[in-house]
Amino acid sequence: MSDGIEGLSRRDFMGSLAGALVAARGLGGMANPRASDLVAPAGSARIERIGVQLYTVRDAFGKDPAGTLERIAAIGYREVEFAGYANQSPEALRQILDRVHLAAPSGHLPFESLDKDWDRTLDEAVTLGHRYAVIAWIDDTFRKTLDDWRRLGERFNRAAATAKKHGLGFAYHNHDFEFTPLEGKLPYDVLLASTDPALVRMEMDLYWITKAGYKPETYFAKYPGRFPMVHVKDSAGPPENRMVDVGQGRIDWPHLFSLRKQAGIEHFFVEHDEPGDAFASIKRSYEYLEKLRF
Repeated sequence: MSDGIEGLSRRDFMGSLAGALVAARGLGGMANPRASDLVAPAGSARIERIGVQLYTVRDAFGKDPAGTLERIAAIGYREVEFAGYANQSPEALRQILDRVHLAAPSGHLPFESLDKDWDRTLDEAVTLGHRYAVIAWIDDTFRKTLDDWRRLGERFNRAAATAKKHGLGFAYHNHDFEFTPLEGKLPYDVLLASTDPALVRMEMDLYWITKAGYKPETYFAKYPGRFPMVHVKDSAGPPENRMVDVGQGRIDWPHLFSLRKQAGIEHFFVEHDEPGDAFASIKRSYEYLEKLRF
């Protein structure tokens, strides 16, 4: 997910539907090591079902949903997260998913749907096999003050209660604007405090929180079990924090994933907001994660 001009593109798309890596021993004087340069710590844990956010391949998916899902499955992915349905019916998409052996445990839903056809939107999510309904973008007109964020928390509590009646969990996906202080506090902290932890979970975007200069592990420790999903996307590091394929940057994936039980992570979704070649990008990220042990 992206902010600024890219964020507006994300919003339109939805509507139509810190710092450096800690150096490891033995690297000597190597400057700015990449995660893929490091030997993962001894361990047998691995991601059993690697997922991908379909926003990464949105152009291809919009033109050819079936072909896109087939190519994703052929790479080895076993889960996808939707960000719009490409004008396809939930029933038609579910048939494709079943045919290519993909699960869709989560979907990003338009913020506007909270006040319009929320029950119908949730019914569609159930048809697709979603376990979580996720809000992934809030227009800045709704988040100018801390009181706005508190009201959003109350709104999410109500939406999550309705989702629960449909058998669904509810989550919010962050960018980096949630970590820009307002009135001396972080909006992300206010949102966490304003929502019921039994109802509202978080899908942490590990790139955006890192870009903002904060540590995911701090939140994993403070709010254990509240992060059932993460977006896995890498950063080349400050000051530009250019987004790169997973394993090509400086985020310490073995360390973060070793905290998966504390965080409550169940689903890992690869994403790249603006890849040069979307399928080559998700293939490289998959190959890194498939070999990763932590």
